[in-house]
This record gives sequence, C-alpha cells and structure tokens, in this order.
Amino acid sequence: MMRLLLLIGSCVLSASVQAQSVYKCTVDGKTSYGDRPCAHGASQALPPPPAGISPADTMGPQGGDARTLLELEKARIAREKEQAKEERTQAKQNRAAYARRQKCEKLRLRHKWTEEDLARTVHGPKHEAARLEARRQREALAVECPA
Repeated sequence: MMRLLLLIGSCVLSASVQAQSVYKCTVDGKTSYGDRPCAHGASQALPPPPAGISPADTMGPQGGDARTLLELEKARIAREKEQAKEERTQAKQNRAAYARRQKCEKLRLRHKWTEEDLARTVHGPKHEAARLEARRQREALAVECPA
C-alpha cells in the first residue's frame, strides 16, 4: 500500500515538473522565447500550454504536422498531373488541326491543277475526262474542307 502511495506521489510531482515557465523576451524590438528571464530588456512569463495539447500541435506545419504537408504535396502533384494532361490534350488538338489544314491545302492545290488541266484540253474524250476529274476534286474539297 505504501508503494502505491509513493508511486502516485511521484507521478504527481513529475507532472508538475514538466510544466516549466516560458519567458518572452523583447530586446531592441526583437522577440525571443526561453526558459530563463532576460538579462536585458523586457521579459514576460507565459503560462504553460493547457493539458492535452502537445507541442507539435501548437507549432503548426513546421512542428511535425506531416499529414497536412503530405496532403498539400498530394494536391500539388495532382494539379501538376492535371495540367500536364491538359497540355498533352491541347498539343494533340493542335497537331490534328495542323494535319487538317495541310490536307485542305493539298486538296485545294490538286483542284487548282485539275482546273488548269481542264482549261488546256480541247473538246473530245480528254476534255470529258478532265472535266470529270475537276468535278471530283471540287466535290472532295467541298466534303473535306467546307469553308
């Protein structure tokens, strides 16, 4: 029984030892914190933190709130991945638009050439073949490049 009382007493004393005073010192407009009062300048004793609050909780992300930092890092990585995906999509669309323009230019050029061939031929079977080819090129151009 005596040992139990001694154990309880030592636990109570050890809890009070952990709650040491913290001093806030202001010297030349600079603030610092320490376990002793300031030698020069104004010092103010701060009360210990309430029971149940760990020092890591009071220090914010720098104090070890690794979960918050990890979540922020994951969010940043997700944003970067999404941005890279959008850039790839935009690049793919740009390549497709370029290919379409190239195809239309090629069709316009072939249409121009067939019209020139039609103008150079005289009446006869070659003229009919050139006229048919010019009509086909005109239709292909209208289908592929409506504008």
